[in-house]
Amino acid sequence: MPHSWPSDFISFWKNLEERSEKEKQCPTGNTQSPPVNPRLASASRAFTQKEIGDLRALFVSMAAQSRSDGRYISPSVFQAYFGLKGALGERLFDLVTQQRKDQKLTFEDIVIAKATYEKGTNDEIEEFVYQLSDVTGDGALGRSDIESVLVMIFDDIFNVKSSEPGSSSRGDMVDIFLNAATFSRGDERCNDKSMSFEDFRKWCTLIPSLRKFLGSLLIPPDLGQPGSQVPKLLHLENIDSSILLLRKEYAWHIGGALSQQELVEWKLLYHSTLNGLSFNPFLGSITNDNGPTVLIIKDNEGYIYGGYASQPWERHSDFYGDMKSFLFQLHPKASIFRPTGANNNLQWCAVSFSSEAIPNGIGFGARVNHFGLFLSAGFDQGHTFSCTTFNSPCLSKNSKICPEVIECWGVVRKGKQEERQDALKGTVLERFKEDRNMLNMVGIANASE
Repeated sequence: MPHSWPSDFISFWKNLEERSEKEKQCPTGNTQSPPVNPRLASASRAFTQKEIGDLRALFVSMAAQSRSDGRYISPSVFQAYFGLKGALGERLFDLVTQQRKDQKLTFEDIVIAKATYEKGTNDEIEEFVYQLSDVTGDGALGRSDIESVLVMIFDDIFNVKSSEPGSSSRGDMVDIFLNAATFSRGDERCNDKSMSFEDFRKWCTLIPSLRKFLGSLLIPPDLGQPGSQVPKLLHLENIDSSILLLRKEYAWHIGGALSQQELVEWKLLYHSTLNGLSFNPFLGSITNDNGPTVLIIKDNEGYIYGGYASQPWERHSDFYGDMKSFLFQLHPKASIFRPTGANNNLQWCAVSFSSEAIPNGIGFGARVNHFGLFLSAGFDQGHTFSCTTFNSPCLSKNSKICPEVIECWGVVRKGKQEERQDALKGTVLERFKEDRNMLNMVGIANASE
């Protein structure tokens, strides 16, 4: 049966083609029809016929709510539909309406904005997001602009008081994310430097959650906006949440480098305060879980950092893993460092080896005895060096680290929640399985039978 296209779409294209033909016939503009907007003609080609029809239907509905006789969408209706508030919502409306300042969003505006913002090249999208972040619209992306954007993002995603469990002081969190930013562009109007486009792109690489969030604001919230999802953090109810290193904002930050399927639930597998600052309890806890893990360390300098291990922690005499692993910083600044492809030295887990060439412990990146991040088997010391594997710097104040708190979270992938065993119950059977897994790792399980 032949497919029939929506009448709105056919009418839209017919009108566009007729106007274009008249432009060719009357190059001097002696025609009653207004000239075709070349940006509209170009933008329209980015969409399928169905998508144009859907956009037309959306415009008609929102224009009706705006009480504009179907001519335009008002700022209030636009911001309410896309769930936007404050200066960020106002700035997005200004950019989408091509900064005409007439408070009227037309159908042509929607087509052009969506083509650029959602279907454009990576450079076009990042340029749009860069301009969006300049909430004052003064042409200089300053520190105050970035502070405003971060505050609005945190308010939108978390919407919690700083005293609630699992949340942090909003001001402190803003500073942590700002500490990873560079402001190198001089401004003659004031002494403060602003962020160049290249500065902004580098910052977005370090904070992928920010890029995901700002790059998805024209997606209706009910469709699940990328960059807005925070995994549910699972742990025993009797655990004082104040001892946990992983805050909700940190989980959002780490999740920026992960897929939506990995942002459903994270469960606490190990915490040094609860399980002891020791290698064997750590192995016994994490080896009962076969999924990816998030390892977080707080050292005696107060720095917080860690790594995402995409593969289970298993006994190896050499590096292993895949390109999904990465390193991150959480405090005093937030950054993510993903694999560069320079080498495959991604994940390390050596247990009960007697050779100095195979140091016992767990780690990520670089090379043996000069890791991007390493914890010795004693869990009392380690090191972190600049690393070409992830293009990461030393993650702490000094290369030699002394851990104070170590915790590890298991990532529960979407669709596997029902299949997982509850490793948090601490039953005798689960304890036996953990011990046996640890024995298997060190290679002496069979000898114990």
